[in-house]
Amino acid sequence: MASFLLKSFLVVLAVFFISSMVQASDPDILSDFNVPAESTIDGNFFTFTGTRDIFGSIIEKFTVTKVSKAEFPALDGQSVSLAVLQFPGGGVNPPHTHPRAAELLFVVQGSLEVGFVDTTNKLYTQTLQVGDLFVFPKGLVHYQYNSDWNKSATAVSGFGSASAGTVSLPTTLFATGIDDQILAKSFKSDVATIQKIKAGLSS
Repeated sequence: MASFLLKSFLVVLAVFFISSMVQASDPDILSDFNVPAESTIDGNFFTFTGTRDIFGSIIEKFTVTKVSKAEFPALDGQSVSLAVLQFPGGGVNPPHTHPRAAELLFVVQGSLEVGFVDTTNKLYTQTLQVGDLFVFPKGLVHYQYNSDWNKSATAVSGFGSASAGTVSLPTTLFATGIDDQILAKSFKSDVATIQKIKAGLSS
């Protein structure tokens, strides 16, 4: 009995120790902010101007303007980033995931049809208007679509990570070199159909 209790205690202790080491989000920093080597720190370091000219512009194709730590180093360690999503009429942000953050989408122009699929394969959808917000839980497949072919739409997405990451399903599945036979079997299709999809993505 004592041996069983000791083993159980050790298993619980090991699980606790391992779970405390796992980082599911940005790590905490030990200072107010992170400073890249050789950087001058003043108000300019904390200012990003890369989105100034995008609002009010003509939207001809789906465009994402990212503001993550790659584009804005001051975000490193702050567990926050954003993206501006611009949709022409009929534009779509294909199904994708963000492995390191949830996404909070705020519609600022037009309307969007949005949706995500949970781990039980249930689809949640909504039509959003200007001023509406929608949350996409971390790591789940989701999309946004402007179904109005006559008007553009714009949204701003906030992320709970300075580097949320994006895994686009069409690109990941059909443009990374996965063998056509594997894809055909996985989608219960044929190689010719898979090759047609790949050709469509490359054009």
